[in-house]
Amino acid sequence: MQKKGNKYGTHRVIAPKGVLPQPADKLDNNMDEIYDNEILIDVQTLNIDSASFTQIEEQAGGDKAKIAEIMLGIVEKQGKHRNPVTGSGGMLLGTVEKIGDALIGKTDLKVGDKIATLVSLSLTPLRIDKIKEIRADVDQVDIDGKAILFESGIYAKIPADLPEKLALSALDVAGAPAQTAKLVKPGDTVLIIGAGGKSGMLCCYEAKKRAGITGKVIGLCHSQKSTERLQKLGFCDYVFSADATQPVPVMEKIAELTNGEMCDITINNVNITDTEMTSILCTKNDGLVYFFSMATSFTKAALGAEGVGSDVTMIVGNGYTKGHAEITLQELRECEALRKIFTELYA
Repeated sequence: MQKKGNKYGTHRVIAPKGVLPQPADKLDNNMDEIYDNEILIDVQTLNIDSASFTQIEEQAGGDKAKIAEIMLGIVEKQGKHRNPVTGSGGMLLGTVEKIGDALIGKTDLKVGDKIATLVSLSLTPLRIDKIKEIRADVDQVDIDGKAILFESGIYAKIPADLPEKLALSALDVAGAPAQTAKLVKPGDTVLIIGAGGKSGMLCCYEAKKRAGITGKVIGLCHSQKSTERLQKLGFCDYVFSADATQPVPVMEKIAELTNGEMCDITINNVNITDTEMTSILCTKNDGLVYFFSMATSFTKAALGAEGVGSDVTMIVGNGYTKGHAEITLQELRECEALRKIFTELYA
């Protein structure tokens, strides 16, 4: 008889008692027995959140053995992979190994299904038995291990028409393009910071689709390489490279590109700190800033906007929005250029 579990997974919290799995310091990651409302996953690949992987790689000095050591240490201490510096996790790809008794008939999953979890590794009980390969260029780590998906956890079945690694890389950032689809209206001027990265390219495509011919999409990239890549894709009306941690020069450039009107919406996708003020200053006073970046400081954004007298609406990037997996995978299906570049870079 399986033990009865809580919908949100509080039964796996060891410390501190009474909190949910995400803010918890330690989770029970014993996989020998599962609770009646859990799904046991045989894990194949961890897709580490970009801000988290960047921080771990820097801490390790780029040494793969050291990266593995840091990751194993995080999981050993917490029973999950929540980066102690960034607080963020990532998601995983794996195969359904067992389904709790209470979920049989209530889930569309069956044993053997290949899925990507769409909830953060920062709340997912995880056991790593072996790190097999680290693909630092795409923030992916192949492992032998197990994980638990709670009853409230969301997931996507890996579609038959897309390669696994390709689907995983896109689903990792599915919240960003799906939120973009909901926020951008015809005629909007949209700035995307970190536009040359994974979530950035998807957001540029979606923003152009939604803003239409009367709108304008501006892409800010970090490197010359990502700038050229985005220019070739043709999703943006204007692409430039700049240091997003320098608000004034970027604001001046945006003022020049928009005849001083600034942007209706700014979407921040970077994986580094200190880009809050750039996002705020480039946005109209009654505009909207969407912080998808996990490197965002709520304090810096809130106090910074107040400090410059800006009345922008700021949205915290919730990685989930209804239909986000379908919207994102559909982008790869309908845009050949996007699919090709994602295959080259991430699959």
